[in-house]
Amino acid sequence: MKVSIVGAGPAGLYLAVLLKKADAGNEITVVERNAPDATFGWGVVFSEETLGALRDADYKTYVEITDSFARWSTVDIWYRGARIRSGGNRFSAIKRTHLLDILQRRCTELGVDLRFGTEVTEPDTGADLLVAADGANSLLRRADADSFGTTVSPQGCKYVWFGTDLVFDAFTFIFTETEHGLFQVHAYPFDERTSTFIVECPEPTWRRAGLDTMTERESIAFCERLFAEHLGRHRLLSNRSLWLSFPLVRNTNWHKGNLVLIGDAAHTAHFSIGSGTKLAMEDAIALANAFIRHPDDREAALVDYELERMPVVERFQQAAGDSAAYFGRVGGYTRLEPIQFAANLLTRSGRISHANLTQRDPDFARVLDAWFAGAATPGAIAPPPAFVPLEIGRTRTRNRVVRLASTVDDLVPEAASGAGLVLTGLVAVTPDGRVSPDEPTIDAPWAPVVDKVHAAGALAGLRLGHAGRRGATRPRAAGLDVPLAAGGWPLLAASALRYGPFGPVPRAMDAADLDRVRAAFAEAAERAAAAGFDALELDMADGYLLAGFLSPLTNRRTDEWGGSPGNRARYPLSVLDAVRAVWPDDRLLAVRLTVTDWARGGLTVADGVELARQVAGHGAQLVHVRAGQTVLGGRPEYRRGFLTTLSDRVRNEAGVPTLVAGHLTTLDEVDTIVAAGRADLCVLDLPSTELERTVLSP
Repeated sequence: MKVSIVGAGPAGLYLAVLLKKADAGNEITVVERNAPDATFGWGVVFSEETLGALRDADYKTYVEITDSFARWSTVDIWYRGARIRSGGNRFSAIKRTHLLDILQRRCTELGVDLRFGTEVTEPDTGADLLVAADGANSLLRRADADSFGTTVSPQGCKYVWFGTDLVFDAFTFIFTETEHGLFQVHAYPFDERTSTFIVECPEPTWRRAGLDTMTERESIAFCERLFAEHLGRHRLLSNRSLWLSFPLVRNTNWHKGNLVLIGDAAHTAHFSIGSGTKLAMEDAIALANAFIRHPDDREAALVDYELERMPVVERFQQAAGDSAAYFGRVGGYTRLEPIQFAANLLTRSGRISHANLTQRDPDFARVLDAWFAGAATPGAIAPPPAFVPLEIGRTRTRNRVVRLASTVDDLVPEAASGAGLVLTGLVAVTPDGRVSPDEPTIDAPWAPVVDKVHAAGALAGLRLGHAGRRGATRPRAAGLDVPLAAGGWPLLAASALRYGPFGPVPRAMDAADLDRVRAAFAEAAERAAAAGFDALELDMADGYLLAGFLSPLTNRRTDEWGGSPGNRARYPLSVLDAVRAVWPDDRLLAVRLTVTDWARGGLTVADGVELARQVAGHGAQLVHVRAGQTVLGGRPEYRRGFLTTLSDRVRNEAGVPTLVAGHLTTLDEVDTIVAAGRADLCVLDLPSTELERTVLSP
């Protein structure tokens, strides 16, 4: 096979090695515009998981690469003048120019034709396989971007990639507050003389500091002064070190005809999780193996390559995106104590959990758990975070676990599960506020059930709401939002907009409706208190009545209850005020709140954070974070723990305790979320298993 590879970075060179090893008859040419020793950047990081793949793919380069590694197992986090150290992480790094030299020499040894200093003006039309390994700005890809479905967008903060002659002994994060805003550093050693030193900050901070107008030399001087405490007498080194925005590259197709994308030409992953070179070299392994499996069928090999790599890369890009977003808003976490700040940082991408931290560094996890439990004695032993009681106001839960009861009959069994708080499903304030005919109202005999919940050791919470335009539907077992065929009732909403395509059109509430429903909420709250409920959750989420006032997609009113964000929030807040006035001060008052509509033109996360501040200002002590379901045309981002990042933002930006769900199925997830300060309570959604039925069923 005649192979032409454009780009002599790690992806292109490693692919050349592997294809030549697989078949010495392959005629392979690598074309690179730069000189052999030209590179941008400093060190390259590898995790332990990557090394096994490199060992199996080409043992000779694996040995030389690993023999050149700088290795470390600790992460240092400098925050508020304190250093928090976490061990057991096992990272390795190598100088990028040395990695390229190893791969170049291996290519030459195997007979690969390397052509440096050669501009590619047009592709090699005689090649059986043409490989675009020419980076994020790939010329070959850009020549036919529509066919590849290419998107390139900025991600994360402004950043600059320096080197330094200070050799760190750990992967080091440094957070420094200035009058301009927060700056942070990612630094790590890669040989015996040098470390990588990446500085980043949000773009507004970058501009306020004047870095947008500084020269390269001035920028270095600014950063040396800013981090003088950590650099000491050492200096920062530049290799065309300019402030940049990270380009997030995505492609819906990775090949067309004989042209295939690899490495950064196919995808990028934000540097904050250190996976760019790892992904590129793993692409090379997958592509070479695909041709081993399909030596005579190029199309089958390329499809095989895509099917193997695309899902892996998508997961890494998701994790990298979460990490990049974290560093963009990290200034919002400065109220956290150092140990919790460190836990939040270490678990930011979702790839490391509390259990992983316990396995990697038992001492770090023990101290974190002890601090979280309020221990102040060295050597203290504490329960895992999920089992630490929570106090909000004068309400105390026995642990951080919440269970949802889908029916009245489920309340007592859920309480017996050991949860700290059990919440009902939606309880309508009036019969015409029900979702479906089988839904309970406040008229149900709740007191005996609440007594049984208390006897099981849990607190009982009632979710109080009005279905609005999502009412008069069949029970959920018959489908979601399926209108009743007969026997329905008139619906109310902020505006006369139907929810589903076949649902009835609600009536826009007039002044009398507004007063009547507000009074019904207050009366229902009084009755919930009389029944003995410990917590009341006022529903302003999921497209129901009060949520319908909050969103511009569903509130088209032109009176004092619509229009501006402040006016849209007025009626839900007036209902909250009415409920707060009658709800006992010694019991918990929560608001179930949509913090983003996940729909064009709807509520954004920033809007949701502001709404959380407002409901807290009106007496809500806890926000149950929800998202979507406002309109049918939304674009939800469902995955395990999909609400956790939203809860993190609400809790830390609005400064209000939160409850979060989002298909959390393990106690480890609860431990991770609450210990890292992303929420205070978690809905645990335990799946029924055969083992559980065998062992625990009566």
